[in-house]
Amino acid sequence: MPLALGEIAERLRRSTVQVLLPGANAGGSGVISSADGAIVTNAHVARGGHASVHLWDGRELPAKLLARDPRRDLATLKVEASGLPAAAFGDSSALRVGELVMAIGNPMGFIGALTTGVIHALGNLPGFGAQSWVLADVRLAPGNSGGPLADAHGRVIGINTMIVHGLGAAVPGNAVTAFLRRGAAGFSLGVTVQAVRLEDRRIGLVVLKVEPGSPAAAAPLWVGDVLTSAGGRPFRSVDDLHQALSDAGGLIRLQFLRGDRASTREVAIRLPHPVAEAA
Repeated sequence: MPLALGEIAERLRRSTVQVLLPGANAGGSGVISSADGAIVTNAHVARGGHASVHLWDGRELPAKLLARDPRRDLATLKVEASGLPAAAFGDSSALRVGELVMAIGNPMGFIGALTTGVIHALGNLPGFGAQSWVLADVRLAPGNSGGPLADAHGRVIGINTMIVHGLGAAVPGNAVTAFLRRGAAGFSLGVTVQAVRLEDRRIGLVVLKVEPGSPAAAAPLWVGDVLTSAGGRPFRSVDDLHQALSDAGGLIRLQFLRGDRASTREVAIRLPHPVAEAA
């Protein structure tokens, strides 16, 4: 006999956790991905090396960061526990517009809050690069980030991430399971960038932050520098920088503008061994 929606939702609640950072007033949600304590959430929720995780049974456990991918806004935390109710993941490529979905999270202090809706759209979002998203008309609020978006069978088909034009946007489940398999290993440059349009209509990536001790700091790249290409290939979006880092093989040549931006400079940056946090 098929399970009722209430039973499915209760099972999903038990696989959903609350994530809090030390000293932070607000938190987010996460999904238990394995019975031995692995939890997947958003990278913007797991911003530090450690967090506190509240389980459905009332236990509060310390968690450490295992992997973090800001590009896809995913992170993995680990708690020392066993026998946890891990969620089942579904095939997000099989989703169809109009399909019933449910989201569970901890918005504004309401633990295990449930909202339902339908799939509104699938694919990329203007201004967010080539990444795919699942858009659903579910009601999300601060605290839902990192929680599950599930189908009518309770299978996780996305990780809720943000609100776009009133719709909930989730990282597709297949991207989540791929992230869990690879552990987000990749080369890290150590910069935060934002795409801007230059006077000659080219796209540049302006450096907003340089992490101390990073390859970018050693180069050095400065805040305000505008990256224009890698290995002579012009950037069209932030995704192009991530792809260039993936293809770099340990050495990347960046072309950039500095100061009055009258001339292009070049720097060769040697990248360390792949680490858990992507550039």
